[in-house]
Amino acid sequence: MTRARRGAEEHDHASEPTAYWDAVARRNLGDAAPLWRRHADLATLALLERWLPAGRSRRVLKTDLYDETWGDGLVPALAARAERVAGIDVSPVIAAGAVRRGGATAVAGDVRRLPFRDGAFDVVVSNSTLDHFSDHAQIAAALRELERVIVPGGVLIVTLDNPGHPLVRLRNKLSPLLRRAGVVPYAVGATHGRDGLRAALEDAGFTVAELTAVHHFPRVALVGVERTLGGRAGPGALRVACAAERLGRWPTRWWTGQYVAALARRRRDPGSTAL
Repeated sequence: MTRARRGAEEHDHASEPTAYWDAVARRNLGDAAPLWRRHADLATLALLERWLPAGRSRRVLKTDLYDETWGDGLVPALAARAERVAGIDVSPVIAAGAVRRGGATAVAGDVRRLPFRDGAFDVVVSNSTLDHFSDHAQIAAALRELERVIVPGGVLIVTLDNPGHPLVRLRNKLSPLLRRAGVVPYAVGATHGRDGLRAALEDAGFTVAELTAVHHFPRVALVGVERTLGGRAGPGALRVACAAERLGRWPTRWWTGQYVAALARRRRDPGSTAL
């Protein structure tokens, strides 16, 4: 990939996100989910099992439906815990693909300008969505929109790239080169560490109940395993990768987890910080 082409790709990601993500999705449509994608879904589902409200929610929103282009993603698990699941993605191609898989209604739109009424959802799941924006101001705008569409006392589960993880930090610096090698399938953007994420959530009107780090098995290792073993990299490799989530209990989790994750609630009183 030439320098000019890499520059054009970054420009498309920043200024024309719909066209950019449409193109990314078309490259994946019809492909089997790679090992890293299957592991990512399983690791996130384990987090949701811990953090989703007990019982059945009425209305759940999932931002970013990229997960669902290569596999079941998170929607089936959310649908089993809710009366209604809606999804939103900036790419009409991705949104349409999620609808075809079933389990959710989906619309194409920008998470910074959500096409939903105030208090439309009891729960919002936003996994690795906001870390594709180019700066913190856009992350803040998206969090304010998420706060607007959640009922008072409602739940937000959000994950972002963890800048404290050495490989994530290196990947973000080298993302154009790694995309060319097929290790990173999309452009990356700004993010927050645990303290920055807490502050951004509180500024947007949330109270943070819990912070942790997730996805402790390096994605680059899974890519390497699959390339080495091909179709033989199956359930055994996934079991080993998922077992690494136990590292989330250790004090070192902020260096081993590839994502920072927060469980937050929209404040019932705008001036309150109580749960």
